[in-house]
Amino acid sequence: MRITSPSAATACGLAAILLWSTASGLIRSVSEHFGPIGGGALIYTLGAALLLMLLGRPRLRNASRLYLVSGSALFVAYEICLCLALGYAVSRTQAIQLVVVNYLWPSLTVLLAIFMNRQPARWLIVPGTAVALLGILWVVSSDGLSLASIASNIASNPLSYSLAAACAVTFALYCNVTRRYANGQSHVALFFVLTAGVLWLKYLFSSEALPAFSLVHSLELLAAAVGMAGGYALWNIGILRGNLTLLATASYAAPVLSSAFAAAWLGAQLGLQFWQGAVLVTVGSLLCWQATRG
Repeated sequence: MRITSPSAATACGLAAILLWSTASGLIRSVSEHFGPIGGGALIYTLGAALLLMLLGRPRLRNASRLYLVSGSALFVAYEICLCLALGYAVSRTQAIQLVVVNYLWPSLTVLLAIFMNRQPARWLIVPGTAVALLGILWVVSSDGLSLASIASNIASNPLSYSLAAACAVTFALYCNVTRRYANGQSHVALFFVLTAGVLWLKYLFSSEALPAFSLVHSLELLAAAVGMAGGYALWNIGILRGNLTLLATASYAAPVLSSAFAAAWLGAQLGLQFWQGAVLVTVGSLLCWQATRG
């Protein structure tokens, strides 16, 4: 069924946020068993198969070549950075912190929409974004708002933190590029196929070796693929036909949901400061929503 109603499309985008909230913890769990690269390749291979079954073969005849190149490049870059950032985290707690760093993308999406898609916004966008960023810094720091603590945490694993920061930039660009150049078409199935292909190519040149499949890990793999593939299928509907600013603002709640699920799934202990940062992110999202209301 083709969804054309803006309200229904926005609802699809909100449902995508809920699905994505389960994905990060599952990706980390899958990567611990199958490896960061091999686990990611398996997730996107299965996700691509699910999308092809649900959405059918991608129709590229009338697709914008500019979008096929730019959209696919940004999507593949984001997904690879996300899988590797979570997979290379030194601990499960750090993996959850990296998820929050990744969630800089909602604020960046709103800011880029102002310049790329002429989204009107009032002055509240500045304090709203600042409060959200403060919340993320509060989460990364383990000793109040300590620059030394933040620097120490980043220095403990600069690769993963750099990859998570790259996630924020590439996905914010992807959302705005999709909105502007996709011409109402969704090519997420193609993007999943490309992501799986790049990860398998990287796997061939890595030292990883896939272990035996067990029922528990196979179910985790399936759940991760459903969370990612289902989330993107619904998200693309949302950003193509729904309220992009509302979806980007609502996604500020995703760090809270994602962290809560990951902490429960992975058994990670998150301190009071982490949840204080989550509250700041929520407050920032409300300010951003007020700033972009008509």
